[in-house]
Amino acid sequence: MDPIQSINYEKDTSLLILLAAKKAGFEIHLMEQQDLFIDSSTPKAFMSEIHVFNDSEKWFEIRSQQETALTELDVILMRKDPPFDKEYIYSTYILEAASKLGVLVVNDPKSLRDCNEKIFATEFSDCTPPLLVSKNIPLLKKFLHLHQNVVYKPLDGMGGESIFQVNDQDKNINVILETLTKFGARTIMAQKYIPAIKDGDKRILVVDGKVIPLCLARIPPKGEFRGNLAAGGSGIVQPLTEKDLWIAEKIAKTAVEKGLLFIGIDIIGEFLTEINVTSPTCAREIDKHLDFSIGELLMESISKRLQKSN
Repeated sequence: MDPIQSINYEKDTSLLILLAAKKAGFEIHLMEQQDLFIDSSTPKAFMSEIHVFNDSEKWFEIRSQQETALTELDVILMRKDPPFDKEYIYSTYILEAASKLGVLVVNDPKSLRDCNEKIFATEFSDCTPPLLVSKNIPLLKKFLHLHQNVVYKPLDGMGGESIFQVNDQDKNINVILETLTKFGARTIMAQKYIPAIKDGDKRILVVDGKVIPLCLARIPPKGEFRGNLAAGGSGIVQPLTEKDLWIAEKIAKTAVEKGLLFIGIDIIGEFLTEINVTSPTCAREIDKHLDFSIGELLMESISKRLQKSN
């Protein structure tokens, strides 16, 4: 995961999972991305034994660090935030080496590579708004002229970073597309703008195929079209609609087949916009309104898989 000392205690989903792992009796070791390596053919890491606490003043205590083979672990949770860059891909190679040797890696490292959070959604075309994935600037401009109001976004970011809403009268369209595509060298996504964003960008969580019945609607602040909490949005927990559930259950089945035990689905209005597989968030906010714990549900699923493999 990212450095635990820099997380937001009140909102961090990784901490919620760590607390659930502690409650389930797991011994926990912490690794950051730079700690992973392969020695000859053996995947290893510099691991720090860590203890976590449900305390806003002191939520972790790091003990000794030592070089250890990843095969000494029963399960590895990959919770490194995007950007999904080359270093992220290299980390999945190391984790995949551990997976091939029998370690349960959540989420599956191969699927982390295969299921780009923006492009994965295109596998469910009956759920998405009109969209285009391209680095061809004339094609991206043609998409804008066809739909008149669109959102352009990079494929490897998070938290609403570098996302632009553009209408066909915008005089900055050329510079926006030149910047996002790096003058036609980087592929991006264009989606038809969904006015229902004013009612929130809904985050739905799925644990091992089970759709959590409540979602967090992230409402954009005044004068903003992005609902991401990192972009200043405010969250409202609410029940799933019938359409939300239909979309989520459809994706959940595919996710389990791909070894994606914990995912976040983003829906605006009645349209699927993204499927988060790297480090889904919003569990802390939703958890407070449930009669069960999302973290404990994930630990139960992991424990069952470990029992089957033994």
